[in-house]
Amino acid sequence: MSNFRHNPLLAFLVHMTQSVLLRQIAYLKAENRVLRSRLPKAVQTTPAERSLLVRLGSPLGSAIQELLGICHYKTFLRWVREERDGANVKKPKRKPGRPAITEDTTAIILRLARENGWGYARIQGELKKLGINVAVNTIKKILIRNGFHPSPWRTKGDWATFMKRHMDTLWACDFFTKDVWTVGGKVTFYVLFFIHVGTRRVRVAGMTCNPTGPWTEQQARNLAMDLAERGEKVTYLIKDGDTKFTGAFDEVFKSEGIKVKRLPFSSPNLNAHAERFVQAIKHECLNHFVAFGERHLEFLLREYEDHYNTVRPHQGLGNVPLKVVPLPACGPPDPAKIECDSRLGGLLRHYHRRAA
Repeated sequence: MSNFRHNPLLAFLVHMTQSVLLRQIAYLKAENRVLRSRLPKAVQTTPAERSLLVRLGSPLGSAIQELLGICHYKTFLRWVREERDGANVKKPKRKPGRPAITEDTTAIILRLARENGWGYARIQGELKKLGINVAVNTIKKILIRNGFHPSPWRTKGDWATFMKRHMDTLWACDFFTKDVWTVGGKVTFYVLFFIHVGTRRVRVAGMTCNPTGPWTEQQARNLAMDLAERGEKVTYLIKDGDTKFTGAFDEVFKSEGIKVKRLPFSSPNLNAHAERFVQAIKHECLNHFVAFGERHLEFLLREYEDHYNTVRPHQGLGNVPLKVVPLPACGPPDPAKIECDSRLGGLLRHYHRRAA
């Protein structure tokens, strides 16, 4: 300092230099504010840029607060600490957000939902057992995007899944009517039948013009005894809300360990297999006849029941009859060797190859 006091020229030059530097700094700060006003809210910096700013700004101490424009002073102090501790190192770049779910993981999630009808949390737990960690919300989005109804309604009322799961041990029942001419005039007969959903096998239980509770109870008892003699396992019987199916009717099956499931009002689609049989027997048989007497109706029912359970193809079973084994494809045979067995005056027909 003594040199500055004794050398006025040198002191003047230093004063001029400082004055120029202060003007330059003032200009740069003003220009920086203008540029910052044109930029987004936050400016992303790279590790190399932060290192440069720390190296140049640290010697200024707290005075750096007057110069900072792209970050807060506390942020700059954090950069200083990271630079000092070696934490400011370049890391592999990764896209923002959670990692994408692979196609294999998506396929597993859809399989678990399709085969079990589980909720999101249950699926997440099963995935963890397989070493797959997926958020519940991600599972939800995947299921909704692929057409699965949101849980828990996806499992409630899933009638198609219920039918498929219990098809081999599931029976259904229903009534249909047929007008019969007797000596006393026209009488409406009620026909009760049972159908095994898995095989489409039908049992015409009986018919009556007065379907009372004791009558339907007796038909239920007959079917239960027949199933027990065959050793056939039955888990469910589905029925509609017809008042002819009394509590005593249900108790016959419950005593055999069979659960009776009553369908909602006006829901024929839930008992589609029984409804389809009613359509078939009426369109293919009963609508073509005027029934004269109870025995005539009984004959028509038995003939169609045997035809239906033996040689009639069933579309739901791949157009295969219940008691006929289809021949392997071996080319068309000689037309003269095709024979036809008929019932009910040729109304019901069954074609087969002549035995060699």
